[in-house]
Amino acid sequence: MTEQASPDGLAEQLRAARQWAGITQEQLAGLSTVSVRAIRDLEQGRVRHPRRETLRLLAGAMRLSDARRAALELAVEGAEAGTVMREAYGAELAPPPQPLRRLVGRAEELRVLTGLLATEHERLLSVVGLAGVGKTRLAQEAALLLHGRDRTPVVWVDMNETEPPAAGPTGTRSPRSALTGWARSVALGGRGLDELASVIRGRATLLVLDGHDTGPHLTPPLLELLHVCERLKVLITTREPHRTPGNRMLPLGPLPVPDPEPGESPSGPEVPGASLTAGQPAVELMLSYVGHMRPDLMPGDSLVRTVARISRALDGVPRAMEAAASWLLLRSPAELLRIARTTPLDVVDDVTAADTGDAGGEGLAALLAAAVGRLDDGPAALLGDLSLLPDGWSADQAAAGLSATPAAVVRDVHALMLRGLVRRLPGEEEGAPRFGVLNLVRQLAAERAASLVPATALVST
Repeated sequence: MTEQASPDGLAEQLRAARQWAGITQEQLAGLSTVSVRAIRDLEQGRVRHPRRETLRLLAGAMRLSDARRAALELAVEGAEAGTVMREAYGAELAPPPQPLRRLVGRAEELRVLTGLLATEHERLLSVVGLAGVGKTRLAQEAALLLHGRDRTPVVWVDMNETEPPAAGPTGTRSPRSALTGWARSVALGGRGLDELASVIRGRATLLVLDGHDTGPHLTPPLLELLHVCERLKVLITTREPHRTPGNRMLPLGPLPVPDPEPGESPSGPEVPGASLTAGQPAVELMLSYVGHMRPDLMPGDSLVRTVARISRALDGVPRAMEAAASWLLLRSPAELLRIARTTPLDVVDDVTAADTGDAGGEGLAALLAAAVGRLDDGPAALLGDLSLLPDGWSADQAAAGLSATPAAVVRDVHALMLRGLVRRLPGEEEGAPRFGVLNLVRQLAAERAASLVPATALVST
């Protein structure tokens, strides 16, 4: 597969590289044995097809990294991307994206995920969970550890982005965009298998498909890539379980939240703040969001208590808590708590999206509604019934109360948990596991279940 690029891109790349190295054209000529005239012609865009050996001499003289060297060669008109990438491929060329924030409250999940990635037998893994729960951030941390510890190349593909252009604004092509373009195409069932396989070959590699929500089964080209590249591992983040054989699913639930306080009411008893935050990642994260948005609020016991209750009302979902904190520009903490308890979907999209009326179809409220809407009728009806129960029910209790068989309830509760709509509550060692429906989806679940009633009544008649 040949991609076209402008010779002006090569000229700019070479000039930028030389200036980065801090040397003149004459000095570069002396270090590389390439003539000053040839270097001048290259930097002025007069040469369309320089010899690869010339570029290698220049790159070596400027001590360019593998990624910069590959970018320079890809800027040549008619350069074969596959050939360039095979020679330059490595950890420096394929790093994971750097996270902007530290990971909070996911130590055990990270330990499990990195442990599985380190084994030889697990080659296809998917982190499954509700939108906004932190799947991408967990995958980033695991990829960073693998990349830093073992120097494993990480091909990271954001499946929610449109395919990047083959060339940038100056006509140059990015080596990383070539890799991600092939990988995205293969994941979607398109072309790129031969090119990507020829680059990876027998090299240990982690391919991350972030937000791969296109269907329950992986495409044949992606499965073929796993077969051909025997040291390749694929990590998927998704809202829906992938049912491909050999896929190891890791359900990711919300962050742990504090237990309800005894006799808690909207005013609430005076409970020391420390007792609410100790060992509670959701409260710690929510407090950081509040501190960034409203540094004028003093983190005393009263504020901590309110923040803890907000985090519980929002189920410890990081994206929901961050969006809710943005509303503190307009609301007091007490007002925000009241809304989070009564109509939580009103605060799970940030203020900017609400002001503009444009969530781009990707606001958390819309994503939660879509998650409930994708359920089959059986699990949807069960979720609606379970949303009416107070938290702390067991599968047997739910089956008895709903006049359903325990096996059917357990099956559907399992499906709901994989999608993050139902969570397991702490205290399992004291008896049977206890569960609860997320506050964020209770109203959505009730509305979906109500929409099933007319169809059921029609069948019965």
